[in-house]
Amino acid sequence: MTRKLGVSIYPEHSKPEKDKEYLALASQYGFERVFTCLLSVNKPKEVIMEEFIDIITYAKSLGMEVILDVAPAVFGKLDISYDDLSFFAQMGADGIRLDLGFDGLKESKMTYNSYGLKIELNMSNDVDYLENILTHQANKNLLLGCHNFYPQKYTGLPYDFFIKCSERFKKHGIRTAAFVTSHHGNIGPWDINDGLCTLEQHRSLPIDVQAKHLWATKLIDDIIIGNAYASVDELKLLGSLNRDLVQLKVKLLPETSDTEKTIALSELHVRRGDISEYMIRSVEVRKKYAAEDFPIRNSINQQKGKIFIGNNSFGKYKGELQVVLQDMPLDSRKNYIGDVVEEEHFLIDYIQPWGTFALKGEE
Repeated sequence: MTRKLGVSIYPEHSKPEKDKEYLALASQYGFERVFTCLLSVNKPKEVIMEEFIDIITYAKSLGMEVILDVAPAVFGKLDISYDDLSFFAQMGADGIRLDLGFDGLKESKMTYNSYGLKIELNMSNDVDYLENILTHQANKNLLLGCHNFYPQKYTGLPYDFFIKCSERFKKHGIRTAAFVTSHHGNIGPWDINDGLCTLEQHRSLPIDVQAKHLWATKLIDDIIIGNAYASVDELKLLGSLNRDLVQLKVKLLPETSDTEKTIALSELHVRRGDISEYMIRSVEVRKKYAAEDFPIRNSINQQKGKIFIGNNSFGKYKGELQVVLQDMPLDSRKNYIGDVVEEEHFLIDYIQPWGTFALKGEE
């Protein structure tokens, strides 16, 4: 299942030309999804139709999938029946996200709509909502899951609760999504915007670290920037991420040799399967570079996040790369080559036995 990146737009709070400019830029950096919201729109049905057709048509011309956020109140306000989704189909949407649900049976019936619209469910509740819908024999091919975002500080989901909610969907093979927040965007659906992320712990983290964390859980497929407009640098940064493995940002020391740099940054690493609680060991590289020279340099005490490579005094372990998990004494047989950046230390813990990971130099 290919992981996707997405952006959010809020036409009622912006101008069409700005939204189109943003979508074009996001598409350039590999974004494939668009989230937009009808919950806060307060205009006549005909005006909503006209405005959203314009922006959705443009998004789809860029090859982007568009999901509209709705709720039962929106159905009532626009006089739309759950068994007739033609309004959304005429807009050109690929699907609708149900911020609030119905009774299970209605959602199931929606998944058999004649327009092929995807039905995206709110994932941010640890209840049997999805199971209820599946009990009514829903068409899983048109079911998606997407977490909420939380515009107010300290209201985002706690991590353990997020995991429980996400596991409910993942175990059924449902495609999942969650939100990260831009530190430049100030547009959302409501007048409060302290950032629009799913996890509270993400609110102050760099946007790429938020995304890496969600993917590292292996429970989230698609990542959407909740607020608009993210900066060019943020779009570029997310677009450059490896979507399939943990990629740690590192700062190498100036004295690190060219061979050590090549091992660290140009090789894919696999954590040894019979793990140590003190370090992550990448052992295949020592075989590949066994004939290379690793002159002995001064070393330091081993602390979490520090990276070492075995030097010429380390026998068969020469050339082995290690990322430290717990403090250990100085070992002069290992050259200290650099550090995982501080804000990504917690991501090290997501590298599992036999897990593939990569190191990327800090720019």
